[in-house]
Order: sequence, then structure tokens, then C-alpha cells
Amino acid sequence: MKTICLLESVSRADGGIFEAECALQRCLFREQGIQIDVVGMEDRFSRDDADRWSPLKPKVVQVKGPSVFGYSPDLLPALDPKADLLYAATLWKYPSWAALRWTERNGKPMMVAPHGALDSWALRNSAWKKRIAAALFKNRQFQKATCIRALSAVEADSFRSYGLKNPIAIIPNGVQIPEERNVKGFKAKGETRSKKRLLFLGRIHPKKGLSNLLRGFKKSLDSRSSTLDPAWQLVIAGWDQAGHEGELMRLCHELGIKSAVTYARQRPGQPKLQGGGETRVLGSQLSMPDSEVIFCGPAFGEEKEDLLRSADAFILPSFSEGLPMSILEAWSYSLPVVMTPECNLPEGFASDAAIRIQTGVESIARGVSDLFSMSDTELRNKGARGRELVKERFTWKVIAAQMHDVYDWMLGGGAVPSSVIDSARGHFFG
Repeated sequence: MKTICLLESVSRADGGIFEAECALQRCLFREQGIQIDVVGMEDRFSRDDADRWSPLKPKVVQVKGPSVFGYSPDLLPALDPKADLLYAATLWKYPSWAALRWTERNGKPMMVAPHGALDSWALRNSAWKKRIAAALFKNRQFQKATCIRALSAVEADSFRSYGLKNPIAIIPNGVQIPEERNVKGFKAKGETRSKKRLLFLGRIHPKKGLSNLLRGFKKSLDSRSSTLDPAWQLVIAGWDQAGHEGELMRLCHELGIKSAVTYARQRPGQPKLQGGGETRVLGSQLSMPDSEVIFCGPAFGEEKEDLLRSADAFILPSFSEGLPMSILEAWSYSLPVVMTPECNLPEGFASDAAIRIQTGVESIARGVSDLFSMSDTELRNKGARGRELVKERFTWKVIAAQMHDVYDWMLGGGAVPSSVIDSARGHFFG
């Protein structure tokens, strides 16, 4: 079997979609023996991140004109007409049109993976652009899709609300489970700290709810006695989008939060903190005991692993997600999680691996306070339940096998998989 994996970007510029698809496609190749062409649009990180796909070798094509459209005359010719199936993790740009044209020209099946793009919050964001894209090509792409991949049952419901009648395969994201010895007890060389760490790790974007997180975190700090032990820091790590990190830094100053910045590499044009905020270039070390909030910038590879191993808990107060890789990674490192229902991981609440919060400031403050009041044993137990949940349901090996079964079915070579929902009846086949 040969497939095409079509993406808007084959680099970190695509955030969690890149991380998820890179891992999934590599596992499909290595574990399931599927031949895969990875194709995407060139951006400033494409060359740097090409090795992340190894042994796959992504093809990149240049964008012509405004990046918002993602147009490339070279994209459609780069899609192999001899491939058996096209998998399109594309959203509202030209690659979705190219996927549509490929399947119409070749008469072969296509799976579309929206990655949360059809939930109500995502549709309201830049709504007029998405309405235009839907009218021009996106709705036709959905109609032509043999199957649509949902990351969760909640996302499948959003497809039905959008009006889609296609079969839906509910196949979540996954993670690679780190060895137990690499999970706990990390401390950066030369680092001393007296505070526990609550970590956010992800794209720095308004939909992640970070402004309300800062306000809720401040409320929680103000409500605690200064003599209570232990104290906590909030560590915000991730790639800035459209200057939102600078807005958060300014909000820290307005709220009177003691904040600091640490970067492995100083980034040109990065705003400095106002009103006495502290800026240091310290790599992965975060030895800032007086700071209540620390901005780390983007973290990949070993830096990312260091952050996860050195954290005591994880938080994602998001307004909208498909299925967040960051939470699965946090659980794989045995971290207790604080999250909203919009993260679409109800299994975390059911297994008592997560604290439920809503997106509002007061709810975040209560959830954070509940976390801060937990003993070390309670934190460890909640994190351990998360790790077991990931082992059972969210490893790439399990997910790649599910995807292979769906591919076989789409090509007419297998029974309807248990993950596929009947379009007419709205329930699982079988």
C-alpha cells in the first residue's frame, strides 16, 4: 500500500498537527509497512525539521503569493497519481483544493483529518475567511472524502453539526511512552529551586486560554497564605504566534505578577518585560526562585523533555482543541493535569488523572487552588493514573494499527473497523 500524507506544513510551524502527524506517519511506515509520500508547503522551518521525519523524506513546494492562501502551482503535480490513497490533514488553504483535485482526477479514496478545525470556537475564528474557503473548495473536499478522521467522539459530533454525512473514523492522537527512569527526578545541572512547577507547553495562541490562566493563577496565589508550603511557579513554554506572548508578558506586569524570561537562544524583536520584569538567557535552567511566572519560549527535543521531567503538574485551559498532544505527553511523564472539557479527553476525568476546569477566570482559579492543596502523594497518584491511561489507549503503535485497518477498509480490502461510525445511523458499525 502507498499513501500520500498532505499537510499545510511539514515543520513546527504547524504546531501540534506537525508533531502528531510526524509521529503517526513514521509509525505507519515502520510498524505497518505502508509506503508514504509526505508532502507540504515550504516555510522557514522546513529544512530544520526535515530530519524529524526520518526515515521518511518530506517533499516541500514553494508558496506563491500571500501565505494566508497557501497557493503553490507545484503542489498538485507533487502528488503521486499512482498512490492508493490520500490522507489530507489540511484545513482552509490551497492544499485542501489540491487534495480534492487529486481524488477527482484519480478516482481514489481520500481521508480528511480536520484536527479540531470544525468545532464551534475554531469556526468562529477568522469566520469570513473560512466561509469563503468552504464555498470554494472545502465543503466539496468533505463531500468527496471516503472517510473523515475524528480525534474524539466530541469532534465527531462537531462533524455532524457541520452537516457532514460521511463515515467517521474515531482515531485519537498518541505519544511515545518514555521509560520510567526518564520520567521523574530531573533537575537541570546547577539548578536549585524551592517551588513546584505548573507547566503549560504548547502554541502561544489566544485559543489556549492563557490570558485567563494568568488571571486565575494570580487569584489563586493571592488567596493562599504566604507561609503555605510548597509555593508554585507557572512555566509557560511554546512557540509564539502573532505576538501573543508579548501580550501575556504585559498582562503579567498589569496584574503585578513577578515574571521572568529564559531562552536557549535570544530571539530578535522579543519584547522585554515591563516594570522590573527579569530577562535572562539560561538555556534549560530555570533557576529563578522569586519568579511566579516564567516564559521559556519554544522547546523541542531534549529541552522539551527536560521541562516535562522537571514539572510537577500540567495545565491546558483551552477554548478549543482537537485532541491535544501536550496533555498526552504530560500524562506519559506521570504529570497530573488541569484541563477544560474542550480538550476532548473525558477519559482523563473518568480515570481521575485530571482536574476539570472551565475557561473562565474563577473556574481556573478554583482548579489551580485545588491542585496546590494536593499532597505529593496525591499528585503522584493522579499522574500515575494518567500514565496508565496513555499506555492503554494512546500509544502510536496502537493508533497506527487502527489507521491501517481503516485504510484497508477504504480500499475495499477489509471489514468495517470498529472505529468507524455509520453516517446514516450515527453509531458504530457492527
